[in-house]
Amino acid sequence: MSTPNVAVVRACLRAGAGGSPTAVVLEDGAAGPGGPDGAPLGDDERRRIAVAQSTSHTVYVRHVGDATELRFFTAEGELPACGHGTIAALALLAARHGGVGPYRATLRAGGREFAGRAERAGGLITAAFDPGPVDLREPTEEERALVLPTLGLAPDEVGPDVRIAGVGRERVLVPVRTRAALAALRPDLDRLRAACDRFGLLGVYVHSEPSPEGALGARMFAPSIGVPEDLANANSTACLAAHLAGRGTHRIAVDMGDALGSPATITAAAGPDLHVELGGSAVVVTEGPADRSA
Repeated sequence: MSTPNVAVVRACLRAGAGGSPTAVVLEDGAAGPGGPDGAPLGDDERRRIAVAQSTSHTVYVRHVGDATELRFFTAEGELPACGHGTIAALALLAARHGGVGPYRATLRAGGREFAGRAERAGGLITAAFDPGPVDLREPTEEERALVLPTLGLAPDEVGPDVRIAGVGRERVLVPVRTRAALAALRPDLDRLRAACDRFGLLGVYVHSEPSPEGALGARMFAPSIGVPEDLANANSTACLAAHLAGRGTHRIAVDMGDALGSPATITAAAGPDLHVELGGSAVVVTEGPADRSA
């Protein structure tokens, strides 16, 4: 069985630094996903590559007809969508693109097709894509009662607009009043996982209130998918952008990763119809054979 080539892309950089390391495996040019010998990677191997590369997520990229198919894995299993993984995949494809001008692609993931683009400026690549429709609803009393206490927040530290939001899979959006309260969070991850598992939730995205310019901070806790804290969660940022658009804020820039020592920034714009475009910059760090023994 051959070893797939893997690149590590730092996605959603802030001022050209930091970002979320993401493993990207290009599966084209093979008789099967495993390589030219036709032996496909099993899902267990797909999960292990992220662990071996010390990344939270791996995205597998394969051209199928006129579309580019993306599949996303963490150590726990497959996800229907991953925003920073999509940015990482677009960045690597743009880095290998020999044409002039922006790289554009029709992407396929989670049962839907959508547009993506990326443009190089030296070693830095800026990518953007349509994450799809966002579903928003009020949490039930049971969801609030079980999820919110796991964050360790006092009642007066939680803003009024808690929402359940979905793009691919539902997660909880929890506002706090200040970035200081956000930085001080110490959630009980075992209790949080149990609560999220009970309701089939991806995790909890805690965010500060936006400035007049749309700048804010956020942290994403997703132990149910094997990611205690995510450095950069773009799809949750899309959910927040759709929610805030209903309050008149249509462009946001969200800082993440500071608590983990790797600053990241994700941008999102939502129109009056709540159509969202996500963006971020990225850089390809390494390319080489994947270690499949982890």
